[in-house]
Amino acid sequence: MSHEVVAALIIRSQRILLGHRSATRTFYPDVWDVFGGHVESGEQHHQTLIRELQEELGITPTQWRYLETESFPSEPPDQVTVYLYLVTDWTGTPTNRQLEEHSTIDWFSLEQATQLSLAHPDYPAIFARYLDPHA
Repeated sequence: MSHEVVAALIIRSQRILLGHRSATRTFYPDVWDVFGGHVESGEQHHQTLIRELQEELGITPTQWRYLETESFPSEPPDQVTVYLYLVTDWTGTPTNRQLEEHSTIDWFSLEQATQLSLAHPDYPAIFARYLDPHA
């Protein structure tokens, strides 16, 4: 079975917003992760993106673009398909609204982000593709 997930690279001023997942989370506890969540039945991917960022951060994305799709093995025989979006503008101020999910949120440069304990080993390469430290 495949689980569809939408994830957002939230980038402003060459910094990426990441959330530190709570140590009590079943999946990926105590690591830094991008924001997003599971696609609900009948939802379009952009609707999931908007809903999840409103729920988790209290922001409404106003400028985004689809980047790429990644597939990761999950609990056998499942797999997770992640639809990655770049979010570069929004209304509201990002606030950690789901303390049970993220213990804290913060902005990081690419160099800082790649030093963190991240939810997935491919994240540094993905971040580097979209977060140009020389821009």
